Amino acid sequence: MSKYDELRVAEGTYVPDVGITYPEDNPYTQLVKPKFTSHFTVDENYPFIDDSLRQRVNNVVLVTLIVRFLMRISLRLKMGLRFKGREILTKYKEQLAGGAITIANHCFRLDCPCVLLAARVPYNVKIPMFAPNFGTKDGFYMKSAGGIPIPDAGAGMAAMKKFNEAFDEFHRRGYWIHIFPEAKRWDFYKPLRPFQKGAFTMAYKYGMPLLPCVITYRERTGIYRLFGPKNLPLLQVEIGEPIFPDKSQPRAQEVNRLLSLAHRRMETMAGITYNPWPES
Repeated sequence: MSKYDELRVAEGTYVPDVGITYPEDNPYTQLVKPKFTSHFTVDENYPFIDDSLRQRVNNVVLVTLIVRFLMRISLRLKMGLRFKGREILTKYKEQLAGGAITIANHCFRLDCPCVLLAARVPYNVKIPMFAPNFGTKDGFYMKSAGGIPIPDAGAGMAAMKKFNEAFDEFHRRGYWIHIFPEAKRWDFYKPLRPFQKGAFTMAYKYGMPLLPCVITYRERTGIYRLFGPKNLPLLQVEIGEPIFPDKSQPRAQEVNRLLSLAHRRMETMAGITYNPWPES
């Protein structure tokens, strides 16, 4: 029996079928095969903190003009993008003022802008990303939007130390952080896959609230059929109540609690009553 057959959802919850055969064993399988235009490596000499005028201009222009204006219009027309739960941003305005870690299911090429738009995340956001993807045609946009390449095991401890030090500084500056705890993108996948611990470890380390967001689907109907095939679902981003770390608890125990709570809360937000994957 496939994971999709095992999945159970609440009445009225739409489960898309876009004709993709998803893996049944490894939830971290990379389904999307990027086309690399250059070889990108990251080591301890990479400028994880780039305060150059060029980077600042690129960041503001990309996020303000392209994401908040042009991309928002495009996503509304082509994917019927809607937002739900934005009143939570007002309710917890004071607690979120110093920055938060947004987390979401990784299920669409432009899911990161969808979440940033939904949560009204400011331009000062940093996004840990798979390093080799900076060698694709999207590399410029990834860096300009706040993408930070994650050093792989071969980069050495010095590179990871610089990466961690950079995020220490980003936190000091009050930056937001966005992370996909599922790690790999599976387009329009409905079940919630196991979470890796990075986002929850950061939340504990920095005492930052986690803001769970879930991308859900609805059937493509009406005028939206002009902008995509019938089986391509429309999108909605729902914002959940923030989750606050308890720094008085042991790190490992608290990280596991944050992960479990976030996974269960996001399952409920997604309308999932039985999820076929474990939490981690």
